[in-house]
Amino acid sequence: MKAAVCYEHGKPLVVEEVDIDPPQKGEVKVKVAASAICHSDIHVMRGEWGEMPGEPLPGVLGHETAGYVEEVGEGITSVKPGDAVMMSLLVSCGHCLYCTIGFPHLCLSGFGRESKKNIHNKQGQSITQMAKVAGYAEHTVVDECQIVKVPDGVPLDRAALLGCGFITGFGAVVNRVQVKALSSVVVVGTGGVGLSAVQGAALSGAYPLIAVDILDNKLEAARVFGATHTVNAKKEDAVAVVQKLTAGIGADYVFVTGGGAAAVTQGYAMSGPRGTTVLVALPPMKEGFSFPPPAEFIAMEKSFVGSFMGSTRLHVDIPRLMNLYLAGRLKLDELITGRYPLEQINEAIESVERGEALRNVIIF
Repeated sequence: MKAAVCYEHGKPLVVEEVDIDPPQKGEVKVKVAASAICHSDIHVMRGEWGEMPGEPLPGVLGHETAGYVEEVGEGITSVKPGDAVMMSLLVSCGHCLYCTIGFPHLCLSGFGRESKKNIHNKQGQSITQMAKVAGYAEHTVVDECQIVKVPDGVPLDRAALLGCGFITGFGAVVNRVQVKALSSVVVVGTGGVGLSAVQGAALSGAYPLIAVDILDNKLEAARVFGATHTVNAKKEDAVAVVQKLTAGIGADYVFVTGGGAAAVTQGYAMSGPRGTTVLVALPPMKEGFSFPPPAEFIAMEKSFVGSFMGSTRLHVDIPRLMNLYLAGRLKLDELITGRYPLEQINEAIESVERGEALRNVIIF
C-alpha cells in the first residue's frame, strides 16, 4: 500500500510503498477513503511540538479519517467488512474511572499509550502509526474503540472531519463549558476548529458571537458559520472591539482555537468578570506564556480552562452529530476547501499553512 511517511521534522512527507501488519485481537483494518489535513499534523511534521512521547519518527500522520472496514481481528462484534466507519485518535478502555463516569476522552489507559509500529517500509524499518490512526495511508489498523459506523447519506470526506477538528471546536462549546443561550462568546482563530466552535456557539444561542482572526477570508467564512460580528485583529484593537460589543463588560466565554501564546493573552483580556477563557488549541511548545496576577483571577472571578478533543464521548456524540448533519443543521460541506490525491499531500499541507484552506482532504 501507499503511505505518506514523515522521516524528518521540517521535511516534506515521502509518499512510498509500505506494508502493514494484519489486525490482531480487538483491532480493525480499514481501507481509507478520506483523511483531512489537521493543523496538529502540521505542528508535528514541522517539529513545533518536539518529539511526541511514544511516537518516534519515522511515522505516518493523519487522524481525521474515514473509510470502509476491510478485515476484523478476533473478538470484533461492532462492525463487519464493508461497513463505512470514521476513526478518532481517542482510545478508551471502558473500565477505568473516567470511562465509567462519562469522560472516556480522559481514559487512563488511553493517555500515554504508545502508538502502534505496525507499518514497515521496504527496507524493513518500523514506522509509527502516529496519533493512533495513521490516516495518510491507503490502509490503517485501529482499535475497535476508535471507530464509529457512518450511516447512509453521510459522505466519508465529511465524516472524516468529525475525527478531530470539528469535535474539538464544537465540543469545547457544547460539552466542556456548556455555553448557555444569550451568553456572549468570542472565538479567537477561525480555521477549521474555530469555525466548528462558532457553529457550536450559534446552535447554543450565543449573542453576540464574535469571531477574531487576522485573515479577512476566514472572517467571511465565520459569518457563514454563524458569527454575528467579526474583528480583524491586524486592523483593529480586538480587545477594545469586544469590550464595545459587550457593553464594556467583556465576554462570558472566550475560545482560543489558534494564534499561539499571544492569542491566549489577548483572549483572556477579552473576557469579563466571571468570564471563562477556554484553551482549545495547543500552541508551539517553544512559545512562553505569561498569566495575569492571581489577584485578578480572585477579584474578577475569572476562569481559565483547557478542553481536550471537545470532551467528546465518541460513541455518543459522533452519531448525534451525524444525525444533525443529515437534518441539515451542521455545516460540514462548507468546511472542505480542497480535495487532493495522496501524491499531492505536501501541496495540500502548504495550502493550509498559507491560510488558503479551512480543511483540505486527501481522497483515496
